[in-house]
Amino acid sequence: MTAQDPAPFVKCVVWDLDDTLWRGTLVEGDDVVLDEATVEVLRTLDERGILHSIASANDADAAMAALERLGVAEYFLVPQIGWGAKSLSVQAVADALNIGVDSLAFVDDQPFNLQEVAHSLPAVRCLPADMIPQLAGLPEFSPPVSSESGSRRAMYRSMHTRDAAERDFDGPPQQFLDGLGMVCTVAAAEPDDLARVEELTIRTHQLNTTGIAYGRAELRALASAPTHRVLVVGLEDRYGVYGIIGLALLAVGDDGDWTLELFLLSCRVLTRGVSSALLAGLAEVAREQGCVLRARFRPNDRNRAMNVALRFAGFEQVADDDGTLLLEQRKQIKAPSHIDLRGLSQAIGAVAVESGGHS
Repeated sequence: MTAQDPAPFVKCVVWDLDDTLWRGTLVEGDDVVLDEATVEVLRTLDERGILHSIASANDADAAMAALERLGVAEYFLVPQIGWGAKSLSVQAVADALNIGVDSLAFVDDQPFNLQEVAHSLPAVRCLPADMIPQLAGLPEFSPPVSSESGSRRAMYRSMHTRDAAERDFDGPPQQFLDGLGMVCTVAAAEPDDLARVEELTIRTHQLNTTGIAYGRAELRALASAPTHRVLVVGLEDRYGVYGIIGLALLAVGDDGDWTLELFLLSCRVLTRGVSSALLAGLAEVAREQGCVLRARFRPNDRNRAMNVALRFAGFEQVADDDGTLLLEQRKQIKAPSHIDLRGLSQAIGAVAVESGGHS
């Protein structure tokens, strides 16, 4: 796949409004109406975790009022409504949602607009309005469904509210973090979680100990193996739910000691202190069970942030296996006070007892 090829699955549909999403032209005074088939497409794609946005040449206030009247305004994130080129609006949607343009589809009734976007952003899927009834049946609009697909829109909306609050906050960063009321929950991975976990292993780079990707079949096998724990990390705060933002793949040795074969967190929580909370929590549970905690780390030019996190968490290098470092947790550290960590000990279970452990 080249830089100009569309991604395998669409993550967001960017809709024109007049004679596309609805029938009629707003600026001409038409009483615009929605076809039930279009509403059904909106609902179906939303349930699959596909987002919706808008690129429309219209008066923004009038367009939003019409969307509210028609009962579908809630579906649309970061709408771009104005008089600029459609390609600029589509790019603005990608930037605001922090997703690649190759994961966007653009739907419009005007061939000129479709051609303009296709020329400026060749990785965007450009589809004529008469294809709307078919969208839900196309393979690129049928991504793997995870446990959080149906709530993805709400997560993005809360993310934008949170980001805006942080930008407007005048106090020190720690004071903002203290006020978030963050709760970090760790649980054993369930089958419905594995699509999201697989995605994290592929897409997460900065806070990633090895960069090794795992497929769902491999994750499913590890989750059922007595020698491993596949732990998923969720986060929420007073603005809403982040969803699954991390993974800890823990191997239990014959001696009962633990090795983090993979530890990763979404870049969305890079500045939240979650890595410190989790690593401190893992170290504490390991001490309680009489286990030594180690981690494999494969340094590269993108995961320096994880290297820093491990060092601050008291991990020291004890071996080097052809570029993959083995680190051991040797210093007691204090967990950040602004994060309430829950479920870690229960998710791991009494692995030291099950495996013989240390006496």
